[in-house]
Amino acid sequence: MSDLAAARAAMRTLHRAPEPQVLAGLLPTATLAPATRDAVVGRALGLLADLRAAQREGWVNRFLHQYRLNTAEGVALLSLAEAFLRVPDPETADLLIRDKIGTADWAAHLGESDSALVNSATWGLVMTRALMGDDAGRGGVLRRLVARAGEPFVRQAVGAAMRMMGQVFVMGRTIDEALARAGDKDNRGFTASFDMLGEAARTFPDGMRYFASYQAAIADTAKAAKANRIEDRHSVSVKLSALHPRYETAHAATAVPALTDMLRQLAEAAAAAGIGLTVDAEESERLAMSLDIIEAVARLPQLKGWGGFGMAAQGYGKRARAVIAWADALGAETGQRLTVRLVKGAYWDSEIKRTQEAGLADYPLFTRKAATDVSYLACAHDMLAARHIYPAFASHNALTVATILEWTGPDRDFEFQRLHGMGEGLYERLVREEGYRCRTYAPVGGHRDLLAYLVRRLLENGANSSFVHQLADESVSDESLLADPAAKIASVGGAPHPSIPLPVRLFGDRDNSAGLDLADAEVLAKTADAVGSLDFARDERGEERSAGGAPGRANSPPAPAERSRGTPQELAAAIDAADAAFPAWSATPIAARAAILDRLADLIEADRDALMALLVHEARKTIGDALGEVREAADFCRYYAAEARARFAPITLPGPTGERNELRLEGRGVFAAIAPWNFPLAIFLGQVAAALVAGNSVIAKPAPQTPRIAARAVALAHRAGVPADVLALAIGGGEIGDALVRHPRIMGVAFTGSTATARRIARALLDDETRPLVPLVAETGGINAMIVDSTALTEQVVHDVITSAFRSAGQRCSALRLLLLQEDIAERTLDMLKGAMDTLVIGDPADPATDIGPVIDAAAHRRLEDYAQSQRARWVHRLPAPASGDFVAPTVIRLDRIADLRDEWFGPLLHVATWRAGELPETVGAVNALGYGLTMGLHSRIATTAAAVTATAQVGNLYINRSMIGAVVGSQPFGGEARSGTGFKAGGPHYLLRFATERVVSTDTTSAGGNATLLSIEDVGGI
Repeated sequence: MSDLAAARAAMRTLHRAPEPQVLAGLLPTATLAPATRDAVVGRALGLLADLRAAQREGWVNRFLHQYRLNTAEGVALLSLAEAFLRVPDPETADLLIRDKIGTADWAAHLGESDSALVNSATWGLVMTRALMGDDAGRGGVLRRLVARAGEPFVRQAVGAAMRMMGQVFVMGRTIDEALARAGDKDNRGFTASFDMLGEAARTFPDGMRYFASYQAAIADTAKAAKANRIEDRHSVSVKLSALHPRYETAHAATAVPALTDMLRQLAEAAAAAGIGLTVDAEESERLAMSLDIIEAVARLPQLKGWGGFGMAAQGYGKRARAVIAWADALGAETGQRLTVRLVKGAYWDSEIKRTQEAGLADYPLFTRKAATDVSYLACAHDMLAARHIYPAFASHNALTVATILEWTGPDRDFEFQRLHGMGEGLYERLVREEGYRCRTYAPVGGHRDLLAYLVRRLLENGANSSFVHQLADESVSDESLLADPAAKIASVGGAPHPSIPLPVRLFGDRDNSAGLDLADAEVLAKTADAVGSLDFARDERGEERSAGGAPGRANSPPAPAERSRGTPQELAAAIDAADAAFPAWSATPIAARAAILDRLADLIEADRDALMALLVHEARKTIGDALGEVREAADFCRYYAAEARARFAPITLPGPTGERNELRLEGRGVFAAIAPWNFPLAIFLGQVAAALVAGNSVIAKPAPQTPRIAARAVALAHRAGVPADVLALAIGGGEIGDALVRHPRIMGVAFTGSTATARRIARALLDDETRPLVPLVAETGGINAMIVDSTALTEQVVHDVITSAFRSAGQRCSALRLLLLQEDIAERTLDMLKGAMDTLVIGDPADPATDIGPVIDAAAHRRLEDYAQSQRARWVHRLPAPASGDFVAPTVIRLDRIADLRDEWFGPLLHVATWRAGELPETVGAVNALGYGLTMGLHSRIATTAAAVTATAQVGNLYINRSMIGAVVGSQPFGGEARSGTGFKAGGPHYLLRFATERVVSTDTTSAGGNATLLSIEDVGGI
């Protein structure tokens, strides 16, 4: 095995390895000998003095120190900085200022800083609150005095302040401006690496614009090159995700070659110009693709002898040391000396959240700041020993810098790096007096592009564990600041942070469902193979058997008309058997019933491949959606098991002495569980599991389109321990469903589906005057709206709209149907939405690259297409779709007003309308008037707007600044009101109560001869 291949193998081993195991391999290298440690601390103390002097000199440093992110005022300023400069209309800008500044206690900071500028700024914030706040007691007279001029004046002042903040962290709005600033006296002795601001591209035109900006940056930087050595010239950094909107593992087959070609062109231009080009670090899920692209470009013969090609490595990643070994091996194989920029890492919080959401085995990074420092030092040590790496150490940590200085001694064949606007004082003396190199990472771009970058930098500085944050805290001693990270980690045995549980323990008393890392190319390929291997032929026992057919085509299940159906006689027999089995099942202890659900969850996860294959082939789900549904089914089982244990224990109620009152929850009898085709496993099993654990026997009827998924689920339930007569399957269409709900022995119905069908069921339950009153637990559809105001980040809105409206081909109950844009940002948002839609792949759901598969059947296709064609004149954008196979093209349809949308269209059809600033209450009211109440979305950075919508929206689930789909069991209980459901919510703490009846037993304990309890009370307190 080559060194390059060995490094890749090591990355795979380390990727999600237990934290103590990874750190055990790093600690020996990162641990300093006592003498070395003493020398490092001595040097670090000098660097601390330089840093503190710089902190006292810069008013911005002191301002950020005064308003740190652990204060309400700091959070308010961060929120204002993130949103203000993109707000186009004055009315919303004023609302934002009032929201962020009008509620904080700025007066508490008056005179607290030793900077006159900071104190002046604080006084300005106090005045702003007086002008913009709602409290009449403070500044009411002044506010009335400047009623006309005050708000525009404040708005202009806040805008100027935000732009000034931007100038601190951004080198220039254009590359020419940045080059000029890089040459001024404040940057004397430093080189720069220019980065074109902008987060990941959302559209292909976005990617091309970023590509052109990188080309221009290389050309302009080349013109300014004066030094002889490439290490002493300015360079350019490139973010691959800014060049391609589908830089994802599932799209690697197209994205990686495209990005390789784009990076080749940039590298050739940089090599010809004699300047450096560094590929920035990305999220951990893109690491393998990034290395493939870097390797392909590094091997180009035309780049031999350049010496300016580089890459970034993130020390917080468990694979970081193997990445360093890989870079050295690549340099050896290609004859290049690769620049490696070692950073601590920029996506720590989002990586933690994504891993938890995906239910993966472990994190790809370290959960303690000290562990990241240990990793960084071990990587730095390896880089200094490597023969084919030019080391670049990016850090603002005095201890880290001092350690590297001690290790390198008189050597100067490396460089430090810092972020523009940060780390002042740490490197000036080293560069200007001691001859070390330091390169400033210099963002370039307009204020609109600044926002995401600025927030990231402020968050990094504001984190409690940040060296910069701790340096500014007078209560933190030098000893604490310079504490040995290796000693810290050794003292806890490398254990992960106790406040960051592994994903499996996210919910405490129950296991989180296990996911698959579909961002891992090997895992994705194996999963796709497994999904494609299910043969829908049956063996002699009627069970599915596996084979190796082509996914989604030859193996597709039969059309609905060909599927087996039960008979009324078989249904009646199953109901009789379930009714006879009910008493024994109801008497089964709660602990035993809950244990069966836990076993069922384990069996679901063990059977994941087959269940996913059925979901892809029979329900036409994409691989990602199929995985999500399997996980949700397991989560339902474990959640209801835990809830039953907690809620179904007998409760002793208070009462007078001599009396015992006990409340119990009992099953009702035979429950009918009628499930939809859009979640044929999760909703099907969720309803069944709730009814079973509550003590009912169940007749489960799947949708006629998806019987095989239901059959497999019921078979797993029987294997888990549910008696066959307690849970029976009723396969068929409307006639079987009608017979089921009308049967007099059915004591409850759980239904998910259309509002019209729910009404028919409700009427059927009341038709028989001799029948008991039977509860109906119904979840139906909705005309789900998302409201977007002008403070929202367009890129985030578009991402969430695409996810909410088009994922699962729009066939989710919660899917976005009506997008309501504030008219000031409507056209910009729609332009980006159209471009983002153009990146979607419509096709075979068994193909990992597919984003949108077909709708469920020909009838649904016909209904949706007829409606879409009837609205042709109102199309804003429509994608091409395959001509055959029940594909409905994702379509955006413009409406004149909210009331024009009267029905729920269950597919990838998104309606859009606009609303005017100041008309938010009327907008929410118009949505409420539609009569549905399932889900609503809101995108706004104004807390008072969120509070107002929360108070007035008549919906079961309100999603703020996120997508509207993917409710998590136990975290986001799901269900609607009005025409959208009866409540309680599935996956919530009250749901099981709908499946039970309450019984109270009251006993007079004195009837046997007196109140023995009362008579036996002893004296207390010595009396």
